[in-house]
Amino acid sequence: MADVTAIEWTDATWNPVTGCTKISPGCDNCYAERFSERFRGVPGHPFETGFDLTLRPARLGQPLAWREPRMIFVNSMSDLFHKEVPEEFVARVFDTMERANWHTFQILTKRSSLMRDFLRRRYGASRGPAHIWCGVSVEDGLRTSRIRHLRQAPAGIRFLSIEPLVGPVGRLDLDGIDWVIVGGESGPRARPMDPEWVREVRDQCVVAGVAFFFKQWGGFRPKSGGRSLDGREWSEFPVAPRRSKVAAG
Repeated sequence: MADVTAIEWTDATWNPVTGCTKISPGCDNCYAERFSERFRGVPGHPFETGFDLTLRPARLGQPLAWREPRMIFVNSMSDLFHKEVPEEFVARVFDTMERANWHTFQILTKRSSLMRDFLRRRYGASRGPAHIWCGVSVEDGLRTSRIRHLRQAPAGIRFLSIEPLVGPVGRLDLDGIDWVIVGGESGPRARPMDPEWVREVRDQCVVAGVAFFFKQWGGFRPKSGGRSLDGREWSEFPVAPRRSKVAAG
């Protein structure tokens, strides 16, 4: 768990699971895999097993120790809804998030149907807690079925991460979607992102009244590209993040 992170749309990360396997083109140049594999075989290192899927039950209670409210990206180094993560373990992650309700948790998956089915079993016809945000990754127009699965899920807040944006996504059904993040791919093999693809998404969000967050242009040095789109930065959130301190005890 990291108390600080360079990810622009969150405050911290929490990884009760690490490691994953590729499922679609958005995974091709995975930053988490690239980072983890650097330490494979290093005795005692948290990533001694590289990017192999690993459950880390000792980390389950970590958010409960943080009394200062923050936005927490859940499993920045994995996918909570990977098919090899037992449902019982996913439920324990949700138990922690429900207890630590002074934080805002942000879950992101490419296994959209598995997340939908889990949320239906857990919450039934009710919407999930408002402080647990559930999102799906959509990298191009061939992956938009994940949005349909998300809209079918009883999530408190629903969001899209259109990053890395590697192709046009076309017309999006944003009904029931609260937030959209867009960003270009970063790293040594980053694929280029056409500015018109970004504008197409931004314009649809503006029309639909959906919060829009432009993260980065991407490239080998993504920070040098800045976050400006058509003369301004877009840093909208669906609701105001919680900032009131919770008393200890």
